[in-house]
Amino acid sequence: MEFNPDCRLCPRLAHFLEAVRQTHPEYYAHPVPSFGDAKAPLLIVGLAPGMHGANRTGRPFTGDFAGKLLYSTLYQFGFSSDPEPLNEAGHANAELVLRGCRVTNAVRCLPPQNKPEPAEVRQCNPYLADELAGLPSRAAVLALGSVAHTAILRALGLQPGIARFSHGAHHALPNGFMLYDSYHCSRYNTQTRRLNEAMFHAVFSEITLYLSSLGYNPRV
Repeated sequence: MEFNPDCRLCPRLAHFLEAVRQTHPEYYAHPVPSFGDAKAPLLIVGLAPGMHGANRTGRPFTGDFAGKLLYSTLYQFGFSSDPEPLNEAGHANAELVLRGCRVTNAVRCLPPQNKPEPAEVRQCNPYLADELAGLPSRAAVLALGSVAHTAILRALGLQPGIARFSHGAHHALPNGFMLYDSYHCSRYNTQTRRLNEAMFHAVFSEITLYLSSLGYNPRV
């Protein structure tokens, strides 16, 4: 299903965004599109837009704490042209370009308290299925958190039990994709030390090693 920036399939989320637009008329406050090359060999899937991050800027992981770690890591491993997702005015950095990488979320709309309901994850799943269908064969897909992990499997028509979420794990899927798992790079996870920079970078080291085995080097 092709992405619709005016999607209202989830009434609770649509009504919540209406309220957010009234409170913050300067915010994007619509379903957030993916960012990056649609045919990139690496797709990163998060949970949902953050209130003052993607919901404000209109770009995934841009403007909140999670985006700082994600984009600095993408830059370090050659997938991004700039480590800073924001410009000096606090808006999405228009100069930033992703190389061989695309970023999206399992749920495209801001959920109340950052917690989408299971039915909303399922309702948004066809958009993720469309993203996955456009990837090259043997692509790498990174799930940031267990919800994203399950959403990816569902979007591929696979049962969740085929691959169990575990930080640092990787799973060879029947369609040829390689699924990687990481704890979400949220402020909560990093402040509680459930995830640190070294752990996050270790996952990307595995991904780049895999992509290199396919002849892809983002730094070239």
